[in-house]
Amino acid sequence: MTVADTERSILLVDDDAELSAMLGEYLTSEGFAVESVHNGQDGVKRALSGEHGAVILDIMLPKLNGVEALRHIRQASDIPVIMLTARGDQIDRVVGLELGADDYIAKPYFPRELVARLRAVLRRRTSPAEAGAAVLTSGGLEVQVSARRASWHGQPIDLTATEFNMLVTLMRPGDDVITKDNLSLSGLGRARQSYDRSVDVHVSNLRTKLAACSDGAIAIETIRGVGYRLQAGA
Repeated sequence: MTVADTERSILLVDDDAELSAMLGEYLTSEGFAVESVHNGQDGVKRALSGEHGAVILDIMLPKLNGVEALRHIRQASDIPVIMLTARGDQIDRVVGLELGADDYIAKPYFPRELVARLRAVLRRRTSPAEAGAAVLTSGGLEVQVSARRASWHGQPIDLTATEFNMLVTLMRPGDDVITKDNLSLSGLGRARQSYDRSVDVHVSNLRTKLAACSDGAIAIETIRGVGYRLQAGA
């Protein structure tokens, strides 16, 4: 299987077989190859196979729920994951994002919107926000943009695709404050909505990882009402 084939291969993990079949047909008509599994255990196994470009993962699953399945996936892989959540269930959305989901969409949803979200996460994985810069540095922090590697004094930093793209955006030259709107476009591939906490949760995850690997030398400063600014020591 070529890299292009893998990127077009989507794993759908949902216990609703009829809905999975309908969504699979729609995704196929949009140029994707779809594999469907119907429980969390099989979802984790197939997500870690290296044969797919992204995972669409329902929260409510037998054997292993979507949150636990995501936890297992993130222990071993940064494959893009879109969570399917119940409409209005903010807790599931935030927990999924905190565990490393790249995006979410609420049920019931329009297939066209799901495809747009899917294309966005795949595009961000292959097209970093600052494609013109080969290497970005700030103090002891280095990001190799094309290779999609981040490190602190040579030690790798494990980031999801969304976290990586947000870090690239935050590392623009100078002390610019990056707005939440810009981070949503670069990290999530969509305009930010006022009620959506996705940017805040992803930045919180990124902040925690950067602080942990650098013993606090890297910080993401919150500029209230505007956005964020990266500060990295030597």
